[in-house]
Amino acid sequence: MRITNVSKNNAEIASDAKVASTFFAKAFGLMGRARLPLGEALFFKGTRSMPCNSIQTTFMRFPLDVVFLDPEMKVKSILRDVKPWRVTWPVSGAVNAFEMTSGSLQGKSIEVGDQLHVGD
Repeated sequence: MRITNVSKNNAEIASDAKVASTFFAKAFGLMGRARLPLGEALFFKGTRSMPCNSIQTTFMRFPLDVVFLDPEMKVKSILRDVKPWRVTWPVSGAVNAFEMTSGSLQGKSIEVGDQLHVGD
């Protein structure tokens, strides 16, 4: 799947996004991976009752860029270069998130309030 920015003429944010929808996929995320190639992302699909409004990078081997989204897929927060062994504060209104290798958002057209689309 792709992640595109509808607010910026469908500019591509990630060319290859995988979805973490099960409990275990969300709990383990990218732990144990040596790296995540540029252009790839892991999308965490949350719900209002079980939102993905913060992350932890325990056992991670590389820093991340993280984008938090509300239920309508609008950007609520962008965190760049989140180092391993960190926990982020919950982002108010966020339900979904995606993680990419640190630096992946460099030069990408994305800001708080943008409308994103995840899919083909």
